[in-house]
Amino acid sequence: GARSHPAPPPVQAELAVGPLPPGPRPSASAASRGPWWAPLLGKLLEPWIGLTIEPAAPADLVDPRPVCYVLEDYGLSNALVLERACRQAGLPSPLRPLPGDPLGRKRAYVALSRRNAGSTLNRAAQLAQNKPAPPVKRHSDSLARLLQAHREDPALDVQLVPVSIFIGRAPDKNSGWFSVLFSENWTLVGRFRRLLAILLNGRDTLVHFAPPVGVRAAIDEALPPERTVRKLSRVLRTHFNRIREAIIGPDLSTRRLLIDKVLASDTVREAIADQARREKGGKGEQDAWKKAHGYAYEIAADYSHPVVRSASFLLTPVWNRIYRGVLVHHLDKLKADAPGREVVYVPSHRSHMDYLLLSYLLYTHGIVPPHIFAGINLNLPVVGTLLRKGGAFFARRSFRGNALYAAVFREYMAQLVAGGYSIEYFIEGGRSRTGRLLPPKGGSLAMTVRAYLRQPTRPVMFQPVYIGYEKLMEGRSYLDELTGKPKAKESIFGLLLGIPKVLRSNFGQVVVNFGEPILLNDMLATHAAGWDGSPVAEDEKPAWLAETIDAVAQRINVNVNRAADVNPVNLLALSLLSTPKHAMGESDLLAQIALSKTLLADVPYGERITVTPHTPEQIIAHGEEIGLLTRVAHPLGDVLSVDDETAVLLSYFRNNVLHLFTASAWIACCFLHNRRMSRQSMLRLGQAMYPFLKAELFLPWDDDGFAQRIDRTIDVFIREGLLSEVGEDGGDMLGRNAGQSDEMFRLRAIGHALQQAFERYYIAISVLAKNGPGTLGTGELESLCQLAAQRLSLLYAPAAPEFFDKSLFRTFILKLRELRLVWPDGNSKLVFDQRLDTWARDAKVILGRELRHTIEKVSPEAAARDTGAPAE
Repeated sequence: GARSHPAPPPVQAELAVGPLPPGPRPSASAASRGPWWAPLLGKLLEPWIGLTIEPAAPADLVDPRPVCYVLEDYGLSNALVLERACRQAGLPSPLRPLPGDPLGRKRAYVALSRRNAGSTLNRAAQLAQNKPAPPVKRHSDSLARLLQAHREDPALDVQLVPVSIFIGRAPDKNSGWFSVLFSENWTLVGRFRRLLAILLNGRDTLVHFAPPVGVRAAIDEALPPERTVRKLSRVLRTHFNRIREAIIGPDLSTRRLLIDKVLASDTVREAIADQARREKGGKGEQDAWKKAHGYAYEIAADYSHPVVRSASFLLTPVWNRIYRGVLVHHLDKLKADAPGREVVYVPSHRSHMDYLLLSYLLYTHGIVPPHIFAGINLNLPVVGTLLRKGGAFFARRSFRGNALYAAVFREYMAQLVAGGYSIEYFIEGGRSRTGRLLPPKGGSLAMTVRAYLRQPTRPVMFQPVYIGYEKLMEGRSYLDELTGKPKAKESIFGLLLGIPKVLRSNFGQVVVNFGEPILLNDMLATHAAGWDGSPVAEDEKPAWLAETIDAVAQRINVNVNRAADVNPVNLLALSLLSTPKHAMGESDLLAQIALSKTLLADVPYGERITVTPHTPEQIIAHGEEIGLLTRVAHPLGDVLSVDDETAVLLSYFRNNVLHLFTASAWIACCFLHNRRMSRQSMLRLGQAMYPFLKAELFLPWDDDGFAQRIDRTIDVFIREGLLSEVGEDGGDMLGRNAGQSDEMFRLRAIGHALQQAFERYYIAISVLAKNGPGTLGTGELESLCQLAAQRLSLLYAPAAPEFFDKSLFRTFILKLRELRLVWPDGNSKLVFDQRLDTWARDAKVILGRELRHTIEKVSPEAAARDTGAPAE
């Protein structure tokens, strides 16, 4: 049946003893060979076994005290594998007895269970024949003898080292599908199946040594002997389950059994009863149950380890063909944080490759792939089945108007959370078409938080993941959608037709960065002051719940951005898109890239940010190699450029990392239309603008933190010669060079991307001012702002497609309301006072007079739009 794995307490918490203190490593003589037959059998086994040992130096875990190893189960193959691993690691042999042989078995290892599949059947048969059945063993006899030996000999002090052995865990490009059937799982198999597993998968054997546990500490608790051995056995078994779960995943139940648990839950039964009351006819309850059953089968994943493993080595040549490498950063930190927690992966969503890539990377690095929250649009024939076998569960785009479906889906999510299944979903709701993180949608997040509050046993950890590409396979379709074409519907035929083109393409390098995790309990401690840790019923709606969910959603996006990778394409896009013709002289481009890298290095954004190690020269060469840049030779210096279509696509990659340059872009914008400005003015205006930038770009600082960042960046600008201190007021007044100097050119390039954000803000203020207070609702204002931005782009310099993205105007207007610069009246129309005029006056510092006049001219009035009059 379905098995649940609640978070196991740390070993030290159960035994009141932590890992043994570090001491000198065992002497070379301690790592002696086993009995005479061990080398012979070891030689026979050696060609079939390839070992990966974790950690890399397990001998550092132990001290000179006698070592007894603990295995999950007995078996000659396990003993031989352990013997070889200990020999390679310089550890004492498990096949040599402990001093005094307290086990009485002439060896130094014990196991918690025995590979004997028929024991339960034999017991049942004996009971059926009225024969006395043998007593059920709840623990290892050898472990009991070891404990008893410690009671009898106070000088004896053995350290127990738990060792987990996995045959056939790692994927291999030479593996066949048949070998997948015999890879490691949760079942204790017989000798013949174990032999086949070794023959087929033995080259992929993982041996995991854990920190030792002192037996003497367990004895010192002075519990009755039977209770002591039961407690120690339980702690060790919990440890093995936790390691096995981390390596190969939870003990997955069948799809049918999990669905049965969903349908048997109180919330779903109540929803079925409500549905039955609404159904007409005498079979209302039966029909409602069938409907709920159908929903559950439509939703549920059907995880298959053989399918996942097969996909892992099938995808390896695909990644090698379409990508020039996949780099992974900070995965070791995830491995350290994840054990004992319910992990919810929350990656950025920029491509259909995201979920395949993340699952593949986790699996190949020894972490179970998550169950993936997928849209029902991906449940295509064949493809949907494969995704479902890989852990995908499907959701309809909207639950509105279908209470039964909503109840079934929420309960399914709750069962996943309670059962210890790692989950993956995209809180942005869909793929970003602009390269920016989209405003988070809280539906899946709310279900996760609700599931935890209903059964707060296994702590939940949200793991942000940044996935950065150099080229997107959906780039062309994104461009079409941004220019107004409807989104193409996914189909199996479109997928099949697109495969050959994808395999012939090269999409550059991919980087996957694991960000700083977010612990749900920490967020609840901050935002849910009224929660005392007790379960919260499904129908309860605490006042703090919505605030907590919003805070977690915002933190996820902030931490995704704090794990960004800056690749060569990002740096080229930042520079080249700042010029009207998307072209730069080679020397200017080299200088601009070098400046960007200097800013990233000298004013670091976060410890998990990664930046390409390539030099500016190598970055330009890479851009030419992948067909991004066009070089035009010229006697006065070569010019590098991108065509108009490529420039639009490059705006996507500029937006990936725009948040990293917010402070430097702000300073540059201040000097685009001003020769001089005081440091204090820049800080004051920056703090005034910061709430809007923070909401749009998911920035991590408070107002004072942003001001400090501006201050540090100003110092870099002065050192680089972009600004200089002028006057005799202690360096508060800053100035730039006049005219078309190189320094001014570089300032304009830095500030260009953020300048468009301020233009959008001024459009919204201008539309509000032109229409007056109490005239426009929020939706009307969004639409008019979008029209004004589109017209501005058509009449004057073309802007990036996201310039007239309605969602960006929505974010700005929501922040205006949050700051009470505008607010709704009784008719839901927005009103404002003179503070909005003050804010608009500050914008004059950043925007030139001509641009302000143009924006005011194209800003439409609601009445003009309604009558069909020209919107100017």
